[in-house]
Amino acid sequence: MVIKRLFLFSAACLCAAGSFAQAKPVAAESVQTGINASVNGMQLMPGYFPLYWDARKGRMLMVVDKLETEFLYYASLAAGVGSNDIGLDRGKLGPSHVVQFERSGNKVLLVENNLDYRALSKDENERKAVAQSFARSVLWGFEVMGEEDGKVLIDATPFFLQQDAVGAAQDIARTRQGSYRLDASRSAFYLPQTRNFPQNTEVEVTTTLVGENAGAYLRQVVPTPGFVTLRQHFSFVQLPDNNYTPRVFDPRTGVGSISYFDYATPVDQPIEKRYMRRHRLEKKDTSAAVSEAVKPIVYYIDPGTPEPIRTALMEGTAWWNDAFTAAGFKDAFQVKLLPPDADPMDIRYNLVQWVHRSTRGWSYGGGITDPRTGEIIKGKVTLGSLRVRQDFLIAQGLLADFEDGKPLSPQIMQMCMARMRQLAAHEVGHTLGLPHNYVASSEKRASVMDYPHPYVKLDSKGNIDLSDAYAEGIGTWDKAAITMAYKPFTKGADERKELETLVQQFRKQGLSFLTDQDARPAGSAHPATHLWDNGANAVDELTRIMQVRNKVLAGFSDRKIPVGAPMATLEEVLVPMYLLHRYQVEAAAKVVGGVRYSYALRGDGQTPLAVVPAKEQLRALDACIATLKPEFLALPQNLLSLIPPRPFGYDKNERETFRGYTGLTFDPVAPAETSASFTLGFLLHPERAARLEQQHALNPQQPSLYRVIMGILGASLFAPEATGYHGLIQEAVSYQVLVHLVKLSQNQNASAKVRATAMLAMQDVRGWLSKRVEAGITRSGHYLFLLDQLKDTGKMPEALSMPGALPIPDGAPIGCEDMY
Repeated sequence: MVIKRLFLFSAACLCAAGSFAQAKPVAAESVQTGINASVNGMQLMPGYFPLYWDARKGRMLMVVDKLETEFLYYASLAAGVGSNDIGLDRGKLGPSHVVQFERSGNKVLLVENNLDYRALSKDENERKAVAQSFARSVLWGFEVMGEEDGKVLIDATPFFLQQDAVGAAQDIARTRQGSYRLDASRSAFYLPQTRNFPQNTEVEVTTTLVGENAGAYLRQVVPTPGFVTLRQHFSFVQLPDNNYTPRVFDPRTGVGSISYFDYATPVDQPIEKRYMRRHRLEKKDTSAAVSEAVKPIVYYIDPGTPEPIRTALMEGTAWWNDAFTAAGFKDAFQVKLLPPDADPMDIRYNLVQWVHRSTRGWSYGGGITDPRTGEIIKGKVTLGSLRVRQDFLIAQGLLADFEDGKPLSPQIMQMCMARMRQLAAHEVGHTLGLPHNYVASSEKRASVMDYPHPYVKLDSKGNIDLSDAYAEGIGTWDKAAITMAYKPFTKGADERKELETLVQQFRKQGLSFLTDQDARPAGSAHPATHLWDNGANAVDELTRIMQVRNKVLAGFSDRKIPVGAPMATLEEVLVPMYLLHRYQVEAAAKVVGGVRYSYALRGDGQTPLAVVPAKEQLRALDACIATLKPEFLALPQNLLSLIPPRPFGYDKNERETFRGYTGLTFDPVAPAETSASFTLGFLLHPERAARLEQQHALNPQQPSLYRVIMGILGASLFAPEATGYHGLIQEAVSYQVLVHLVKLSQNQNASAKVRATAMLAMQDVRGWLSKRVEAGITRSGHYLFLLDQLKDTGKMPEALSMPGALPIPDGAPIGCEDMY
């Protein structure tokens, strides 16, 4: 999941006053002199900015009655493309702008102010100095058509119809799907969703992009790829009032933030100001420990979501009420179905939206935030509909036993719905202001803001058990974070001291927070902060999940697919089972060269940094090396005769299946090569390698990079020779070990010491291979081949030609995530 920082905002409470459906022609006498002639016979849509619809010419005129007044303008995508790879989803929010209309002669300019640089001062000259030091942006220019009493009439048609406000053409180009441009002649106003209200004006248009050289993603989802027709939605929204109280940001609280530079700040204080992102929430009874809210936070579920998923989403979203109860509120968080007459793009509705795509992909939570204060005005969740099918595929591989007349295990659908509840809670958490907390899985599943891999276990009889696949309910960390963000403080209290008290309180409960920057990089260091992992200890969990994987593969058969399904489709079910260990390998590998740390502040009592002990690092190394051995990587022999080439009409999906070297037939060695390369990529990452060298230099008891490399070689190239199928796998893995060593030795981003150590290890390999060849042991040419591959490793990188492993099939989202 990731949070999208779309700085949009609006009034906290808007009430409907009218819509296009209610608009009626306006007589000439009812409009003011100066505007009358221009709007005669047009349909009036009264509201925040009055609109006049000219049906004869297809024009939309607007009355600007709030010159020099800041408001919010943003564009969004009401109807999308349907491709996860391109990213133009239904409901996507575009960039937001704090703007105002400014009059200059016969022109009205739409000007965006620069809120990143400010002077929060009563001195006008001081404010002016900052405003004139940093650029503003003029987003559009309009000609004045009429005026009266300070109001001006403009033709807004070009603004709405002649710009690609959401950047759809840019996204198509960025993803290399062709060169496209907006064609105004194929664009028009979409009147059913063009409405006006007292505090927001909503205009929707049908937009067509024309282009050429459409890529595969685009061709997959557009009926005629040269013409891509979307619906873009434009919102003009009144700013919130000034009654919201910002809360200072603390990196330990696990709450997102906004920031800006205040040049009126005294020199001895930080110039950059940081505040939490959160909804406005106030108690009715400020003296009560628990009170109803003045205005509860209400989230709406997309009625287009099918059952039983809709109910699961409502239940998972509703979990957050427990967190707000812990923060001192009663029924302050509510969940409802979106009313039939509501517009999903309307800023008044916090929305969980069900979105269809041609392939599985991320879900994400974002929203609309006031950049002046951090107040969240609209929460917006996008859930990809195909992801639940990926969950079903995983459960199918684990538990399915298709037999005529025999029902599937109920645990399969139970697991899928448990994941949907958790996913809804996770993405809504982002819209409440919370980022990921990837350390939570090691703290008894303390947060829904982690990425959960299904917890698969063996019952007392050794059978697969999914009864605890996903946690139920909001986590202890989630309650802590919401409390730190939303709990009202006593009037006049020192906010920083109040937050410090809460931070220390939750630390004593064993709760902590680390996020994307600490978990996502392949070279990251913390031994407990990972994506899609489980358990308090990454190494123990890898050992456990390897045992589960062995059990699953040993029982894998054609009964994993329904009777009548093409046998070739068994591979799609096999892939996530064969790679069941992939995320836990990543977690365990990061223990090697690992460092525990926290977001410590001076004086808070936390330990800033501590190297993972040598014993634990070596244990992690041994566990990862076990995934390189032929006995682990080999598929059961009975499976190799079950997967034929794809039948007519069933194209191979290379994202969801293994690639190979054997043409149409399933390659039984390629999955082993791919899996081994995946492990090696983490163990021999240049940043990890540098930490190993430095940790060993500071403490010789810590494992060195050379020791890690020798351990890998001892389990692959230097291991006793395997034969047959296992021998082929051993050779493939040995080659990949050398590929990763060569890449490490030539990596310009690696330290000199790391590159030198990799070169030393390769020299050892050359010597070992030379002795084997001299003794006449060529292993059917394998040693000769490896020795030949290493002969040029002293040259510059461009002189080398050692292709790496075949790409691993797509993993995340295994049923889930946000964007960043």
